[in-house]
Amino acid sequence: MGIKMSFDMFMQHFINAVGLGSLYGLIAIGYTMVYGILRLINFAHGDIFMLGAYFVFFATVSYKLPWAFGVLAAIAGATLCGLLVDRIAYRPLRNAPRISALISAIGVSFFIENLSVVVFSGMPRPVVQPPLLMKAFSIGGVRLVPLALLVPAISFALAAGLLWLIYRTRSGLAMRSISHDIETTRLMGVSVDRIIALTFALGSALAAVAGIMWALRYPRVEPFMGIIPGFKAFIAAVFGGIGSIPGAMLGGLSLGFVEIMSIAFFPKLSGYRDAFAFILLILILLVKPTGLMGEKLEDKI
Repeated sequence: MGIKMSFDMFMQHFINAVGLGSLYGLIAIGYTMVYGILRLINFAHGDIFMLGAYFVFFATVSYKLPWAFGVLAAIAGATLCGLLVDRIAYRPLRNAPRISALISAIGVSFFIENLSVVVFSGMPRPVVQPPLLMKAFSIGGVRLVPLALLVPAISFALAAGLLWLIYRTRSGLAMRSISHDIETTRLMGVSVDRIIALTFALGSALAAVAGIMWALRYPRVEPFMGIIPGFKAFIAAVFGGIGSIPGAMLGGLSLGFVEIMSIAFFPKLSGYRDAFAFILLILILLVKPTGLMGEKLEDKI
C-alpha cells in the first residue's frame, strides 16, 4: 500500500511538472524565435504573456464574452501588441548596435509593466475558471482536473504546428534563411521586415496562449505576473539551446521537472523554488554554454 501511495504521489507531481514545464517551453519558444532571427533577447516577451492573461480576464469577466471568443480576442490583442513592439521599438534599430536594441527591449518591458499598473491598476484580479475544466476526476489514486491534461496537450500541439510552419512553408524557409544571413535574404527579394513581423506575431500569440493557460492554472492576474515566468522561460531557452525550438520546449520541461520534483522530494526547500531556475542557468552556462540542443560555436580568429 505504501508503494502504491508513493507511486500515486509521484505521478501527481509528474503531471504537475509536465504542465508547468510545457508552459515555460511555450513562452521560451518566443524568446528563441526572435533570438534565432535577430540575435535579440526580447525582454518584453514576458509582458506580452501578461497582456494575454489580462485580455482574457477583461473579455470574459468585464465584457462577459464566452470563453472561446474571449481566448481568441486575447490572442489577437496580444499579437497586435507584439507587432507594435517590433514596429515601434525594434525596427528603427535594425542596423544599430545590438546594445541599443537590448536597451530598447528593457525599456519597452518597463514601459508595458508600468503602463499596465496605470491602466489596469496594481491590484490582483481573480480569473473565473470554466467549471468544465476544473471538474476533478481520478485515475487510480491520482486526482486530476481536465485543465492539467489540456495545458500540455495544447502546448505540444502548438509547438508541433510551429515546427511544421518553419520546415514546410515558404514563410518558414524565409525565417530560416534570415537566421543565417539577413542581408543575402534581402537581396533575394524576401521582405525581411514582413518575415520578422510574422516571427513576432507568432511568438506573441504563443505567449498569449501561455498567459491564458497560466491565468487558468493560477487564477489571478496582476501587472508584474510576467516577470518571473519570463525570466524562467528565458532560462529554459538558454538551457535547451537558444535558437532551437525543440530545445526551448525541452528546456521548459526540464525546468518544470527541476522545480516540481525538488519541492516534492525536499519540501523544506519550497522557499527556494525560484532559485533553482537560476542555479540551473549558472550550471548550463558553465558546463555547456550553447545549451542542450544549441549549435556548436565556431572559433573565430
